[in-house]
Amino acid sequence: MKHLFYTLSLGLLLFSCKTETKKETTTVAEETTKSETKKVVKETKKYPENLVKIFDAHGGLDVWKSMRTLEYTEEKPDGKLVTTTDLYNRKALLDSPKHAIGFDGDKPWLLNKTDEEYKGYDPKFGYNLMFYFYAMPFILSDDGITFSEAEALTFEGVTYPGIKISYDSGVGATPEDIYVLYYNAETYTMEWLGYTVNFVPGIDTKELHFRRYGDWQEVNGLLLPNTITGYGFKNDQPTTPKKPNVFTDVKLSKTAPDAAMFVKPEKAKFVD
Repeated sequence: MKHLFYTLSLGLLLFSCKTETKKETTTVAEETTKSETKKVVKETKKYPENLVKIFDAHGGLDVWKSMRTLEYTEEKPDGKLVTTTDLYNRKALLDSPKHAIGFDGDKPWLLNKTDEEYKGYDPKFGYNLMFYFYAMPFILSDDGITFSEAEALTFEGVTYPGIKISYDSGVGATPEDIYVLYYNAETYTMEWLGYTVNFVPGIDTKELHFRRYGDWQEVNGLLLPNTITGYGFKNDQPTTPKKPNVFTDVKLSKTAPDAAMFVKPEKAKFVD
């Protein structure tokens, strides 16, 4: 899955400690934020009407576009996993006690902090896998996306209208992936995400997998997930819930993260 396991770009930035440079950087960031906000107000017309209502129900696309840094923590068997993402260029750092995965804007890298072998998702997909789940529905404002109406999902007697998302050729690591956002017909909040998986060998690449939303927390005016629950699936329908992903210490800021944190450490290795 691309935007779930997947893409993005940019390079290495070096920051000076001089006060003057910091002021200049802040000014550029502020100006960029202003221009992005104006741009979003004009561009909402390119999205389906119901998707705009979904953005609005979650706090508004203009507010999302004004943010620069997203950080959240997940509790893993090896300890806390802290994910930090620069929302403008999608550079990322996933830092845990035993391993770290980063994306410097050009290539993903892996750092083993102990002698224990890393056994998680392939870093070339894993560096932004959970980020794309977490940043729903706002991540669907990215370029290179085509929208169409999808068949509604009915689960436990409730019907959820759907919006189908497909990607232009060359967008992301697996542009053949399909996503379907299902939403509450009355409140327009996101309720489910259906998606195909093309990066795991030996599985059906056309069958929909499912994750359920609905447990939201407000952060800086935006509704972001408190939990996301994966479901079993059969015949393009969710079946039974699995253990949810829980997100704590969520931070959303208009301040840019330190660019140095995304640079590959000397002992880390790039992932081809």
